[in-house]
Amino acid sequence: MIIKGKAIKYGDDVNTDVIIPGRYLIISNPNDLAVHTMEDLDDDFFNKFKRGDIIVAGRNFGCGSSREQAAICLKYAGVGAIIAKSFARIFYRNAINQGIPIVQSEKIVNSICSFDELEVDFNLSRIVNKTKKKDYNFKPLPDFIKEIISHGGLVGNLKKKMNK
Repeated sequence: MIIKGKAIKYGDDVNTDVIIPGRYLIISNPNDLAVHTMEDLDDDFFNKFKRGDIIVAGRNFGCGSSREQAAICLKYAGVGAIIAKSFARIFYRNAINQGIPIVQSEKIVNSICSFDELEVDFNLSRIVNKTKKKDYNFKPLPDFIKEIISHGGLVGNLKKKMNK
């Protein structure tokens, strides 16, 4: 699996309350929810973001409440992947369950700037920063996580297994 997109970079402690503000949690349609992604952190998000772009962030991405809607809105907004120095534990698993590819690496995040063009290869565990003409290796995701992500998330993975 290869993800290509531009980096949209944020700092530390991006919490679920700014990924999807609580006032929108009454929305059940994920496409309607996605319209409000990052609204309270970055009101210009959808002007600079294109489907497939990659969120790059500091430490503790997805901290705060354990709302699953944070990962859901990112998925339906079209986030290609998330690269962060570290993830809040519950958000990390919610992202995987929604099929969002994720990479955790402090070194790589420090070398990426907003709007750098990236290519993330999950098969080779490598990120190429095309803007800076540099590439980085990251710790490979376990095969079972790659499988979940490749099937669009936990539900898609279970459906695939049940149809075998």
